[in-house]
Amino acid sequence: MFRKIILAATSAIALSGGVAMAAGEAVEIEDVTFSFEGPFGKYDQLQLQRGLQVYTEVCSACHGLKFVPIRTLADADGPGIPADQVRAYAAGLDDVELPGGESRPREWTDHFPARSGDGMGPDLSLMAKARAGFSGPYGTGINQLFRGIGGPEYIHAILTGYTGEDKEEAGSIFYENHAFPGGWISMGTPLFDDQVSFADGSPTTVDAMAMDVAAFLMWTAEPKMMARKQAGFVAVAFLVLLSSLLYLTNKKLWAGVKGKEFNA
Repeated sequence: MFRKIILAATSAIALSGGVAMAAGEAVEIEDVTFSFEGPFGKYDQLQLQRGLQVYTEVCSACHGLKFVPIRTLADADGPGIPADQVRAYAAGLDDVELPGGESRPREWTDHFPARSGDGMGPDLSLMAKARAGFSGPYGTGINQLFRGIGGPEYIHAILTGYTGEDKEEAGSIFYENHAFPGGWISMGTPLFDDQVSFADGSPTTVDAMAMDVAAFLMWTAEPKMMARKQAGFVAVAFLVLLSSLLYLTNKKLWAGVKGKEFNA
């Protein structure tokens, strides 16, 4: 029985190794700094607003955000956009398709439009959580507490990893990207310098725009991150206080008994 288990484990390792080699060597994702990292980090509202603009003007043509309610753009822990502007933004998005071929204008209580069909990319709602750049999706160590799983770093690396080279295989065009496993990706270069214009005058280089949209996509995947961190801080503070009180109570209750034993 034990021998069969060893043989099965060996076969599984061999197969997984073969799959990894077929997919290409693992790439190293650069650990860039985001404001929301660490136990006390928080989202930068202006960065989230810029990221929303990059998504709207560049990414939304091929990628949806079907799990994100539009009204959350007004959240104080999110982009913090005024409610009237969020309503106007929702009205400018694709209409909501209704049964019978009818449609109605999209409202801020609806979700972002989805994208499907030929040439459309994956939905980005959970991308920052689904794609780990480092530390692994199931890591539980102190390193992950401070660095995260690297989802935003992965998105930033993909957007800035294009080399400008392309090739054709089986009738499809692939583009060289150092951050993508295998080195080639079917998505063409999405960002170019000065592609958008930010109202606050922030830089519009590829690197800067990639940082902004990566932060925005992290918020779409973790809109309640700030609330969770605050709740965790309160819980830790409560546990520290409770532990201190229990320690002092224990000393007071047993002080007399321990003193008698010591004197005896």
